[in-house]
Amino acid sequence: MTDIIDTIKTIVYAVIIAIVVRTFAYEPFNIPSGSMIPTLLVGDYLFVSKTSYGYSRHSLPFSLPVIPGRILYDMPERGDVFVFKTPADNKTDFIKRVIGLPGDTVQVKGGILNINGKAVKRRRIEEFVHTDAYGNSRRVARYLETLPNGVQHQILEADGDTGPYDNTKVFTVPEGHFFAMGDNRDNSSDSRAFGFVPKENLVGRAEFLFFSIADAKPWQLWKWFDKLRPGRIFEGVE
Repeated sequence: MTDIIDTIKTIVYAVIIAIVVRTFAYEPFNIPSGSMIPTLLVGDYLFVSKTSYGYSRHSLPFSLPVIPGRILYDMPERGDVFVFKTPADNKTDFIKRVIGLPGDTVQVKGGILNINGKAVKRRRIEEFVHTDAYGNSRRVARYLETLPNGVQHQILEADGDTGPYDNTKVFTVPEGHFFAMGDNRDNSSDSRAFGFVPKENLVGRAEFLFFSIADAKPWQLWKWFDKLRPGRIFEGVE
C-alpha cells in the first residue's frame, strides 16, 4: 500500500512541476499552418518562452482569469516571433512576427512594408521551393527584409506585389498594442485582417525548435525515415 501511495505522490508531483514549467517558463507549440513560411514550416515543434513578456491570464492553462492585466511586463521588440491569443476570439493561439510597436504607423504599399512613413528595405534572394497539397513543386519569390532596428528575416510573396493585403490603409498602433504580420505575406491572416494585438493577449516569444516533421505526426515513427527534418531540430527562431 505504501508503494502505491508513493507512486501516486510521484505522479502528482510530476504533474505539478510540468504545469508550473508550462505556465511560468516554457510551453511547447506546433505549427499547423504556413503563415510563417519560410521561417517556420508546417510540422515544426517549438518552445515558447513565457518569461519574455511577463504574465497575464493567457499565461495560465485555459486562460484562467486569475492575473489582472499583465504583470512583470517586458515589451516585445520589433522583429520578435511571438505567440498570442488572437483578438478575434481571445482563445486561439496565433504565431506571427512583431512589426509595429505602440505609436507606430504601419502600411503596405505595392507589397512594400512601410513603418512610420518609411519603406522597409527588402532584397530579392533565391526563390523558395516547396511542394503543394497536390504534390506539385512550386517556386515562390523570396526576399530578405530589414526592419528599422536592423532585424533581418526572410519573407515570401506568393502573389507578387498585387495580393489582397499588398495595399492597405495606414494603421496607427495604439498604446499597449502591437501590429503582427506573417512572413508568408500573401498567405497570412494577421493584423492587416483582424487588427492590433493587445499586450494582455501575449503568450510568449518563440525561442527554438525541438522537433520537425513533414506531413506526419511525431508518433508515426514509421514515417520518420523520409519525413523527419533533422536539420531544423534545435534551430533558433529568428
